[in-house]
Amino acid sequence: MRSLQIQNETAPLKAVILGIAQENGPIPKLVDAYDPKSREHIKAGTYPLESDMIREMEDFAAVLKKYGVKVYRPEIISECNQIFSRDIAFVIEDTLIKANILPDREDEYQAIKYIVDQIDPHKIVYPPQEVHVEGGDVMPWNEYIFVGTYTGSDYSDYITARTNKAAIGFLSDLFPHKIVKAFELKKSNTNPKENALHLDCCFQPVGKNRAILHKEGFLVESEYQWLKDYFGPENIFEITKEEMYEMNSNIFSISPTVVVSDERFTKLNEWLSDKGIKVETIEYKEIAKQGGLLRCSTLPLIRD
Repeated sequence: MRSLQIQNETAPLKAVILGIAQENGPIPKLVDAYDPKSREHIKAGTYPLESDMIREMEDFAAVLKKYGVKVYRPEIISECNQIFSRDIAFVIEDTLIKANILPDREDEYQAIKYIVDQIDPHKIVYPPQEVHVEGGDVMPWNEYIFVGTYTGSDYSDYITARTNKAAIGFLSDLFPHKIVKAFELKKSNTNPKENALHLDCCFQPVGKNRAILHKEGFLVESEYQWLKDYFGPENIFEITKEEMYEMNSNIFSISPTVVVSDERFTKLNEWLSDKGIKVETIEYKEIAKQGGLLRCSTLPLIRD
């Protein structure tokens, strides 16, 4: 494999790990759900079928390959949910950082070990135990690293609080030439419309200078305002609480001029098209029932 390289969210993608839905396991028990959206669908009897999730992910893989992207997949572990590869590791510059994830999900990292073993071991970082961080909360954006976090004293009460204060200091020390900019996120274990599980649930850059943004996903209004000022109001697509719940901000950029989006996001997709960004639409509504979407399913390795 070439050296890893990720400077931002939208540069032309060359290599990525895409999760996999085969042998996903039985419907989880309510007590084992990792997020409120999964809980909602378990209770309603609408949790997604494995066959539907496989179909959606293979359609995503086909779009990536259409643009010449090298697509790696995890090794299949029987009865293990391996869809959301963004949670288990992330790349900044030429370095892969293993996420300190929920202990139950450690097997997911082992399933990509054959890919990790192709990387220079000096470019793999294992954070100390006190550093909690997941890839959905980490967004390299040129001179910045944007990080979603929750630093309330009740952090341990929230299974939805995935990145802590120690992670901010850790990333600042690891990349001293970058500006690590933290954003406090709203958390709920039970209400998916009041929960920003990760930063990419309420914010994502697109193109070269635009962004999707949801004000109510941020605990601190001035932090939301900073992003709005940074990108400029004219370059922002504001999403509603319902659109945040449907995960409109969790699309995925193949390049500054091409994104993959859910076919349901008609308003967003029209806005992107109007801005000169080609939108490849696929169905991803079954994957969405687990609280993640397109960005969550990917672990980019190389962007030129």
